[in-house]
Amino acid sequence: MSDRRTPLHDIHEERGATFTDFGGWQMPVEFDSISEEHAAVRDSLGRFDVSHMAEIEVSGPDATTLMNRLTTNDVTALAPGDSQYAAITDDDGIMLDDAVVYRLPDGIEAGSGSDAVDGLDRDLDAGDGDPAYLFVPNAGHDEQMYDRWVDYRDANGLDAAVANATDDWAMIAVQGPDAAAALDAVTPADRVVDLSKFQATVAAVGGVDAWVARTGYTGEDGFEVLCPAADAATVWEAVDDAQPCGLGARDTLRTEMGYLLSGQDFDPESEPRTPYEARIGFVVKLDTEFVGRDALEAQKEEGFDERFVGVRLLERGVPRNGYAVTDGDLTRVGQLTSGTMSPTLDEPIGLGYLHEHYADPGTKVSVVVHGGEKRGEVVIPPFLDR
Repeated sequence: MSDRRTPLHDIHEERGATFTDFGGWQMPVEFDSISEEHAAVRDSLGRFDVSHMAEIEVSGPDATTLMNRLTTNDVTALAPGDSQYAAITDDDGIMLDDAVVYRLPDGIEAGSGSDAVDGLDRDLDAGDGDPAYLFVPNAGHDEQMYDRWVDYRDANGLDAAVANATDDWAMIAVQGPDAAAALDAVTPADRVVDLSKFQATVAAVGGVDAWVARTGYTGEDGFEVLCPAADAATVWEAVDDAQPCGLGARDTLRTEMGYLLSGQDFDPESEPRTPYEARIGFVVKLDTEFVGRDALEAQKEEGFDERFVGVRLLERGVPRNGYAVTDGDLTRVGQLTSGTMSPTLDEPIGLGYLHEHYADPGTKVSVVVHGGEKRGEVVIPPFLDR
């Protein structure tokens, strides 16, 4: 049984949610049905409690150097209010996790937790002081990433403060075609609708000062709102016109888009993959000196055997994690790491790694489902045109 609960757990329980253990957290799987919640996000509006995601704060004179050494993207490209997607790799270039990195206004001190919201300058161009960052690894990885940042900082004599602020923050995702209108209605003094993709700002959501980013994990327009944990219920209820959604819909939505799930589509122990194999080479900036850089440069030059792709089944059957992919004549050419029946397409779809010779779109393959080969074809994600 998981021993961590989000600040909204009791509200979800009263609403009738069913729960599961995910990354050490007790999280809602569904409130009504996965298909209903999925459709709400694709067609109009849904809200997710994603307070299980980790939050690590980094600040100080060497904060930028520390972030650039431990993430694959280039944080020097970020101005205050910008964010970017990045991988976190070991010396061999294997992905330990992926994360979104936010550049906060300069001068915010790591370790102040959600109280830092009160200190965020609403004019992001007017901040002064040392650079500050908030990065969001995946659920259950907060202690691991905190230790990794602190150990590297200390071993290299860098001057930066690092704080695990996961329990201080709540995180609520508001996703769907109507997300901008919904947030605009509850942030009357702020223009969150003017944010571009991967931009963030401070805004009063339902009267609660929060860090609002135009980011998400669904493929639809949307926002992720980070607020003090004590104010989570106020922010959640401020968008109560939105369908509450659980991890079930979050998974079907991200699978349709081909988004990676840490611990399943890649894992340093059970599914060791590099960003190039996982088809996120765009987050690898080889002109920075991050851990794993040399290994990834060598792999880029030499090539690799397998690549992350989508597979659409052309016969009945539901593909699942671990199912073998064959050439249609019982020769294994890869395996799936994720799979579902797409609620939007009403088609069985999967994600996984295939040998390079079978990774081109339209290639005919088969998936072994309950001992039988089901015909399919390769798709380069996303499955949906978004």
